[in-house]
Amino acid sequence: MRLELDQVALGDGPGAPLPAVSVVADRRAPGFVAVETEGAPTLASLVAGGRMAPDRGRVTLDGSEDADAVRASFALVDTPTVAEPFSTLTVAQVTREELALAGHRADRASVAEFLDVVGLTEHRRTRLASLPTELRVRLLCELALLRPGVEGLVLTSPERHGGDVAAWLGVVHDLARRGVVVLTVTGVAALATVRALPAPDLGEDEDDDAEAAPGEDEDTHFDARPDDDPAARPDDDTAAPTPGSSRS
Repeated sequence: MRLELDQVALGDGPGAPLPAVSVVADRRAPGFVAVETEGAPTLASLVAGGRMAPDRGRVTLDGSEDADAVRASFALVDTPTVAEPFSTLTVAQVTREELALAGHRADRASVAEFLDVVGLTEHRRTRLASLPTELRVRLLCELALLRPGVEGLVLTSPERHGGDVAAWLGVVHDLARRGVVVLTVTGVAALATVRALPAPDLGEDEDDDAEAAPGEDEDTHFDARPDDDPAARPDDDTAAPTPGSSRS
């Protein structure tokens, strides 16, 4: 699967909301594109994810201009004002809500199981605002991959949360090794750091087992459960308000 933005832009001139950008993201080859100004990363992510049509340029998936296919295949991750969870929510609360929205069991045990799979058990009660950037990226990306049909991610401005670029970049590379197509919208300084770091070997062969998202392999599976099942009801630790959803 190959996502390509070819000179996509919104508006004209030096003050355009989104100046022309081009980037390619493929399996085993994550894409990175730098945009500046406050709103440009969100606009770039909306265009890349098939949620907004550009004024100029083309967005193609495997060579075809099909916004519906892009929308169905790609999730927006941590996109400001669009798919950004409330910073006051805990890791467990965000996980519970995303599991439910993806049609999986969202009870206490399922939340604990998921966090164990992604290595975030000790951060169950950590508020998102206090979570290190690389762990935030891992949590939100892994949750997005649980959604039906999602094979790719558009990750927005991870550098805005601080921390080491190499750390969150490592998460992006881990996803690419599993065959997940990742396009990261970032800033000029962060992109310069990405390009200065040694390029890892992300492999070439497709591996179905390696590509499975947490909860989708034979050992760990999140089943949908009816809302009226008492065992599926959330506890106080994981209850979260619906408006805090990071889904898009």
